[in-house]
Amino acid sequence: MNATTTRGALLAALACVLVGGSFTANSLLGDYPYAGGQFLRYGLAFLLLVPFAGPGAAARLRGLGARQWLRLALLAAVGMVGFNLAVLAAERTAEPAVPGVLVGCAPVVVAVLVPLLEGRRPRRAVLYGASFVAVGAFTVQGWGRTDAAGLAFSVCALAGEVGFAVLAVPVLRPLGPRLLATVVCGIAAAESALAGVVLDGAGWLRRPDAVEAGSLLWQAAVVTVVGFVCWYMGMQRIGAERATLFSGLIPVAAACTAPLVGTGSYGAAQAVGSALVCAGVAVGSGALPRLFRRGRPGPVGQRPAERSLERL
Repeated sequence: MNATTTRGALLAALACVLVGGSFTANSLLGDYPYAGGQFLRYGLAFLLLVPFAGPGAAARLRGLGARQWLRLALLAAVGMVGFNLAVLAAERTAEPAVPGVLVGCAPVVVAVLVPLLEGRRPRRAVLYGASFVAVGAFTVQGWGRTDAAGLAFSVCALAGEVGFAVLAVPVLRPLGPRLLATVVCGIAAAESALAGVVLDGAGWLRRPDAVEAGSLLWQAAVVTVVGFVCWYMGMQRIGAERATLFSGLIPVAAACTAPLVGTGSYGAAQAVGSALVCAGVAVGSGALPRLFRRGRPGPVGQRPAERSLERL
């Protein structure tokens, strides 16, 4: 790995660790209206990101076509608002581990889907690494009780996680990480407000108490502002396939932080699963460039994100 890919890997890893910590923060928002919480989270994140959108932001937004704006709306609806709603709906009839395990399969889906969209074969090293990550995520979380509805919503959560990466690829170059994060947060806030009015009526938004306010502030300022920008900066450097490998760190971070608020424990299974996730990330991201490869390794300095952005 050269300096560019190393920096991209570290940024993607940091983003996923922050998102994993947000699952613990979510446990403190069980009684707060879902849509209202998402509105406050993404709305505050939008306001914090606007000053850092970068020079020429208005001109870049005016240069977007209708298809690109539709893609941004889908990215916010599927990868942000829809993903969180699917997880919440799944957990009504399924144990939290069930959507967690399905979401842990996202690296495998992205490792296959992105190459197909680009008209090429999947990279064998990335597929091996993604498989390790998926098995590691399963080991960390285990499997829980569920029914057909819980499983269906868990699959929807998987689709949201995949969409958060794949839908962003064609709009990452024209907007850049900071402006992209700003725009999708603004759109997600508007979509959350609409969903709240439709689903919850007048009770979609209320004043949070001290614990809820602290959790929402953490999710907005740290998980969303810092996490989203780092995620897209990492994806810009190493591509969607490799960046999504690091989503395996989400259940690891959730397992590590859960004991801090008394909602879980970290034992032998979590340690073994964490090791498998780290091994999968190392293999698939190029940290072990000769493993599972034949012949001369390809140029790790090449930026796959740029190739995918040009082709889509």
